[in-house]
Amino acid sequence: MARGKLRIYLGAAPGVGKTYAMLSEAHRRVERGTDCVVAFVEHHGRRRTEVMLHGLEQVPRRELEYRGAVFTEMDVDAVLARHPQVALVDELAHTNIPGSRNAKRWQDVEELLAAGTDVVASVNIQHLESLGDVVESITGVRQQETVPDEFVRRADQVELVDMSPQALRRRMAHGNIYQPDKVDAALSNYFRPGNLTALRELALLWVADRVDEYLKQYRSEHRVSAIWGSRERIVVGLTGGPEGRTLIRRATRLAEKGAGGEVLAVYIARSDGLTSASPKELAVQRTLVEDLGGTFHHVVGDDIPAALLAFARGANATQIVLGSSRRKAWQYVFGPGVGATVARESGPDLDVHIVTHEEAAKGRGLPVARGARLGRARIIWGWLVGLAGPAILAVLLNSVHLGLANDMLLFLAVTVAAALLGGLLPALVSAALGSLLLNYYYTPPLHRWTIADPKNIVAIVIFVGVGVSVASVVDLAARRTHQAARLRAESEILSYLAGNVLRGETSLEALLERVRETFGMESAALLERADDHAPWTCAGRVGPGRPVGRPEEADVDVPVGDRMALALTGRVLPAEDRRVLAAFAAQAVVVLDRRRLQEEADRSRALAEGNRIRTALLAAVSHDLRTPLAGIKAAVSSLRSDDVAWSEEDRAELLEGIEEGADRLDHLVGNLLDMSRLQTGTVTAIIRDIDLDEVVPMALGGVPEPEESVELDIPETLPMVAVDAGLLERSVANLVENAVKYSPADEPVLVSASAMSDRVEVRVVDRGPGVPDEAKERIFEPFQRYGDAPRGAGVGLGLAVARGFAEAMGGTLNAEDTPGGGLTMVLTLRAAGPLPGPPAEGAAARAAAEEQSVEPERQASW
Repeated sequence: MARGKLRIYLGAAPGVGKTYAMLSEAHRRVERGTDCVVAFVEHHGRRRTEVMLHGLEQVPRRELEYRGAVFTEMDVDAVLARHPQVALVDELAHTNIPGSRNAKRWQDVEELLAAGTDVVASVNIQHLESLGDVVESITGVRQQETVPDEFVRRADQVELVDMSPQALRRRMAHGNIYQPDKVDAALSNYFRPGNLTALRELALLWVADRVDEYLKQYRSEHRVSAIWGSRERIVVGLTGGPEGRTLIRRATRLAEKGAGGEVLAVYIARSDGLTSASPKELAVQRTLVEDLGGTFHHVVGDDIPAALLAFARGANATQIVLGSSRRKAWQYVFGPGVGATVARESGPDLDVHIVTHEEAAKGRGLPVARGARLGRARIIWGWLVGLAGPAILAVLLNSVHLGLANDMLLFLAVTVAAALLGGLLPALVSAALGSLLLNYYYTPPLHRWTIADPKNIVAIVIFVGVGVSVASVVDLAARRTHQAARLRAESEILSYLAGNVLRGETSLEALLERVRETFGMESAALLERADDHAPWTCAGRVGPGRPVGRPEEADVDVPVGDRMALALTGRVLPAEDRRVLAAFAAQAVVVLDRRRLQEEADRSRALAEGNRIRTALLAAVSHDLRTPLAGIKAAVSSLRSDDVAWSEEDRAELLEGIEEGADRLDHLVGNLLDMSRLQTGTVTAIIRDIDLDEVVPMALGGVPEPEESVELDIPETLPMVAVDAGLLERSVANLVENAVKYSPADEPVLVSASAMSDRVEVRVVDRGPGVPDEAKERIFEPFQRYGDAPRGAGVGLGLAVARGFAEAMGGTLNAEDTPGGGLTMVLTLRAAGPLPGPPAEGAAARAAAEEQSVEPERQASW
């Protein structure tokens, strides 16, 4: 089924007539026989809009109840079942009532379009998602209901419903938009002339950009190469020189004189990359053009005039701004220059402006420095061979005459050797010196600076030409080799950066250290500031070099946006190194942002965990604290009542209930306090060497009838354990109470202990229902009750506290299945020393331990 078409009526503000225009379009289509229905249109009490609904079929709305009120929404299922040709949907950005088919109305429209139904809809400019911040800055109101820009851009037609601010305010004053009691407030706030004018400009510009997209698409589909001057587009040709800033400002002034002017700055680089501008200067110019509202483009092309004209025609530009040539007068013998060529080939539909500047006619100043690519030692040897080689060869040939042809070949060999060693300039000197020596010593007439035979002239010219050609080839090969090596190094560095981005491994300090080592700098720092007027602060720094407070104080600084910069000290880097340095700077900003996002996520996670615990605590204590308090209060009130004469048995029963409630409260509050200490990390274990049979029996004090419900198996031969007596007692007490709670009444809980190497294991075994493997770790989390445990069974802190105390003492607590059914808690503790031999040693150790008081230890541990 073909997808339906979407037509949107876009308005600058409520009341401009979007719904009225949509309904008028519906009446026109119905008159032509189109099956058109109203899926959802809200007239807001406006009489003229309500009248336009007459004669149009309306799909019944769906009623939804929310918070005690009944609301109506578009019934998507009913519209899909009706399957009209055209459906009218008002207020695209509307948020549906919870329980609707989709969260947003534009998602409902997406379903209608997918089903093949054409949709005519309406929306205001302030509801576009990308303009939320702009609209808030204008009106002071943040729009909560938005529609994605991409959805509106994909519409087949977007029609602007426009109205002047004065006319809209008159409509408002006449009561045609809002109810009379709301008119004054609306005119004084949202519907002020300034607000309406700004919103109207936003709507016009947005629609103009949309029309421009249509125009570009049409030109591309129909291969239109001629320039259509529908709006002023000015292309600025940049060379990377300092004059680029002047050109950008001049082009911006030209664009401001025309309606809807646009500036496009373009830098054209050669494909071989051998001649390139300063990346730092280009970065400054990019920032400048973007600050002035233009765009920056980077184009590769060997023929600069042709590439510039092709870009201008492709962008449908109307003007080109170029700088006056930096060539000196004698350099025009090599050609007319880029400006003259562009002006000659631009044609009648493209104006070319040549702007003068301070760098005009001062020379291009291209950084050649070719010899530096060969190395200093090779250059020295090249000059030695180029200067001394022809002279030495002439002395040797004066004693041995080999003929003019052989002499020329030998001099050519010296020239080639000079080229191979030193490059172009030593080879040129060698060729010139060799030709002079050949002319003076070996070309008739001898020992004169004249040549009698014309053939010898040709031979010497060929000799010089071959020497220069070979030298040029060698120099080009050296440049290519240097470029390949540099590109290989750059690719390795960029691959390293890309790997770090994917893995997210590098810290900011490690990345800055890599920058410092790669470029051989003394220090590297990443500076940032809150705004253009705020002072610079250091986000990260490495190296022993001098501290840098501002980017201007560094030897090298690379701006990253408007508020960050990478600053290096140590030396000034060449221009070709700044390209990779810019990649490092961008990666440093990414690493810094990632670190801050991670810190923010950690803080949010901690807050969320704290909120979860607090919520669970409130939910738990709402019942588990109230129940024993209510029982205690009822018992106390009964005992204090003068109206009833209580028997001794009744009084004893009431007092027993009070005691049980107080014990329950004490246990509950103790667990809550213990959990809070564990959460805040304030538990400090005082480790002493003690015997298990001294602590475990004391932990059974809170268990009802421990003689019947708990069975102890603590051998006397066990070694002493290095624990905190108070923490161990609370851990074992919580484990035993939990086991008794879930164990059948006729099955006592077994508490046993055994020694394993340097560890002692305490096992609390019950015969209850057990816990599946996937829940064995979850039961140790705070506020967790397994299964359908009753609310009175506690707040779910006992096992969490027990594990926390065990870990504070250097031990572990895990859950295992009991053979035959049930759950076994395994508490592993550190033994105090080597395993004992005869039982007497264990008895002696216990006797020594009895000299210490357990109660002071327990008090100290709290």
